[in-house]
Amino acid sequence: MRVFIGIVFVLATSCINGRKIAEPTQTVLRQELERMAQIDQIAASHPLLLPEPYKNYTEEQWTRYKDSVYAAHQKQLASYVRQYGFLGYNEVGQDGAKCFWLMVQHCDKFPAFQRQVLKSMRKEVKKGNANAENYAFLYDRVKVNAGQKQLFGTQVDYLVQTTGRAIPKFGISDILHLHKRRADYGLLPIREYLNQMTILHYEMNKSHYEKKGILTPDLYP
Repeated sequence: MRVFIGIVFVLATSCINGRKIAEPTQTVLRQELERMAQIDQIAASHPLLLPEPYKNYTEEQWTRYKDSVYAAHQKQLASYVRQYGFLGYNEVGQDGAKCFWLMVQHCDKFPAFQRQVLKSMRKEVKKGNANAENYAFLYDRVKVNAGQKQLFGTQVDYLVQTTGRAIPKFGISDILHLHKRRADYGLLPIREYLNQMTILHYEMNKSHYEKKGILTPDLYP
């Protein structure tokens, strides 16, 4: 009976904290999140990869634009959370849930909101209504924004003055259990992940490192 009731609710509505989201509303929410996420990805882009007209912005103009995007999105996301609760798979589908999480990741100037979503997300991961890997990224983001060590090592800095190698920002707590912890949350082994980030960073800043005589990414052995 419990499974049957769950199926009926998924087909007809989604229920969050006792509030039902009708299918038409779920569709509208998902479409709006996807639209917002497209703008978010422009704001999060590397300056060298910006489309028109943004690539012609001055540094000051670009900073103002990014900040305005993130602030507007946080305000809208917070409104959704107040009205519907956490937006997971059951509420807005996998694509919508990913867009929601992605934009929360970029709400760095609103740490209280990030912590609020993280707390809810932990419960939803246990229910299978949110992605465990994405939870790990947000967990580390919250820690880094508080100036604390990470648990999973997802947030990185780069040794830009030397080789460009990626390193976990502020370090990692309980490092002895890092490998198992990352595996439990569906994350790549830390060395493989840091090497991927190092390669990506190097390729996006290749001319900078070539001028230093660094002709290949400085990978972890």
